[in-house]
Amino acid sequence: MRLVALAILAPSLLLAALTAQAQQTAKVYHIGHAASADFDQPELRHWPAFVQALRNLGWIEGKNFVFEHRRASSGTSLRETAEEFVRMKVDVIVVSGGARAAAIQQVTRTIPIVTLAAGDLVASGIVPSLNHPGGNITGMQSYAPEIMGKRLQMLRELNPTLSRVAVLRRFLWHAGILAVYQRATDDAAQSLGLKLRYVHFDDAEELPAVFAEMKKERDAAVLIWDDPAISELAPQLLDLALKNRLPTIADAGRWATLGALIGYGPKPQDLYRQAATHVDRILKGAKPGDLPVEQPVKFEFVINIRTANALRITIPQRVLERADDFVR
Repeated sequence: MRLVALAILAPSLLLAALTAQAQQTAKVYHIGHAASADFDQPELRHWPAFVQALRNLGWIEGKNFVFEHRRASSGTSLRETAEEFVRMKVDVIVVSGGARAAAIQQVTRTIPIVTLAAGDLVASGIVPSLNHPGGNITGMQSYAPEIMGKRLQMLRELNPTLSRVAVLRRFLWHAGILAVYQRATDDAAQSLGLKLRYVHFDDAEELPAVFAEMKKERDAAVLIWDDPAISELAPQLLDLALKNRLPTIADAGRWATLGALIGYGPKPQDLYRQAATHVDRILKGAKPGDLPVEQPVKFEFVINIRTANALRITIPQRVLERADDFVR
């Protein structure tokens, strides 16, 4: 009887032992995160959405994967980060920004790269097609062609006599993406009969002179092209806009919470959550070149009522009814 019991028990013991061994030897994947140098700024607020989405897909940090976080600005430090990821043999690299993804691709064309958010990856030449990106870059892009026209249209709705708009950007822009944004903005402005003046600056110290020039040129509103470099100067920039009585509209709803009159664009948390599905599929064996780059389908429209009151702007009821949220 004892021999029979052992005979019955032996396969179970063997299965338990094999299961335990498999658990001990199961691969722990490494995800390289090329964070911006100011990761404590906007990117950090969106990051938990990405981590939670991974968890929902069964990826538990410290159990079946680990993050390799590295902070890097553009240029040399970003290249060094990419080279370090290659040496570490990470399984996938995640990064915010098309220009940053393209810079990493200059170092490795084998490690998959997933964009958490990016500009127009096709028009900028970073990938050949949204449906079939090929190569090793895929993920999410925050750009959709209709966004530029809608932002300018909103400014016109607030001021039917609006004729001149300053377009403000800082320096961290991929040449191809810059060309795409400018072409789309020019086309929208032409259809609305608006005259645009593109304003570029590098350092915070230049901002007072930049806004003085806007007043001199009789610019009546400011369209802010968002990126991490300009975002870090948002408080100073928006304070100067208010002092100069210039309404501002920017690429994301959070800008309205910072003091812009209007924030309109895709919700970054949604992009980060969706990017997690790309990482999930890649870690399960999919090739990045076969995974379509996805565009935003929902946009967040936020109005800052305090700023409107300070500028003595009356928001039309039809505009208020379209807003998703308000800052009061």
